Amino acid sequence: MKEIVVIGAGRIGATIADMASQSGDYSVTVVDRSADALAALDTDAKVRTARCEVAEPGELEKILEGKFAVLSAAPYSLTTRIAEAAAAAKVHYLDLTEDVKSTRRVKEIAAKAETAFIPQCGLAPGFIAIAAMSLAKQFDTLDSVAMKVGALPQFPTNVLNYALTWSPEGVINEYCEPCEAIVNGKMAEIAPLEDIEDLTIDGVAYEAFNTSGGLGSTPEKLLGKVKSLNYRTIRYPGHARIMKLLLNDLNLKDRRDLALDIFRHALTTTRQDMVVIRVDVTGTKDGKTAHEIFERTVLSGHVGTRERSAIQITTAAGILTVLDMLAAGDLAQKGFVAQEEIELDAFLGNRFGRAFGADQAARKVAEIRRSTPSRGSSGRRRTG
Repeated sequence: MKEIVVIGAGRIGATIADMASQSGDYSVTVVDRSADALAALDTDAKVRTARCEVAEPGELEKILEGKFAVLSAAPYSLTTRIAEAAAAAKVHYLDLTEDVKSTRRVKEIAAKAETAFIPQCGLAPGFIAIAAMSLAKQFDTLDSVAMKVGALPQFPTNVLNYALTWSPEGVINEYCEPCEAIVNGKMAEIAPLEDIEDLTIDGVAYEAFNTSGGLGSTPEKLLGKVKSLNYRTIRYPGHARIMKLLLNDLNLKDRRDLALDIFRHALTTTRQDMVVIRVDVTGTKDGKTAHEIFERTVLSGHVGTRERSAIQITTAAGILTVLDMLAAGDLAQKGFVAQEEIELDAFLGNRFGRAFGADQAARKVAEIRRSTPSRGSSGRRRTG
């Protein structure tokens, strides 16, 4: 049995720890600075806990000594510190961060590390990149790759049509930071909350817009091979316009502490959520223009005896699938490992990766919510 450490006793960290422990193959310790969070941890009884000031040099290293891997479900501001501790303790490192700057530093640390460093193992970045690369490999030439993910309440109850399903710090960060993209074949930085696109999936109307961090390492893999590459977040219609008012017009992007306080106090949380995933790839096959789509809708549900939200299930399943593959020797054991190096079929065939399978249960609510008989994307862009 391999010993792992999960950093963060929040909703995502608890789900990772619970699923890993229930597998029977991992001995799990959850680390957090908050004794209250650790006491309230909703996990398998075999999961151990340890209080630690992760930001303090040397403290985390003591806990990591002799372990197989550390999995970070901590805020992105701690990413670099945890990666440094993993390198010093010579343990494998996996994280969920969407923060571009932190990931660049992780790559630098990985270059000199004696173990594997695999950042961005969640949903987006993470699984979305694996799905996109799988489609892209089917083409002779590529024109565009469009990646979209949304974690949404099944039953929205406010004007934002949104509920907190994961880290509010992460949401605000991806709404404020510049977005990587490939435009006309060249690397570019584009503005968040722009390029709003009307979208219809399973008859449900959505919008999608630029957000930061979802592409992971995909631009590096496809630069010089594709004309257009972008990542957009899926929300219900009208969300982006209100967020632009708050963050841009009222300048809360420069007062992120205040924006975070508003999110935490004004938005509800819910476990009745769903994760919507969409990848569109265009190009040529056998000399003919082609368009391929990968699409999934994953719903909240029970994991063992506990009810988990869709974002908890998919995020935990993503990082644990990668952990399984690392433990089995299917991934490089040293240096930086990109999500795009993982084969989609192998991922979906994993015991954790099956959470992303196109099973009928996961499609049930989408069918109930269907308002038109047709499927697919309208893909109509609008400005503002």
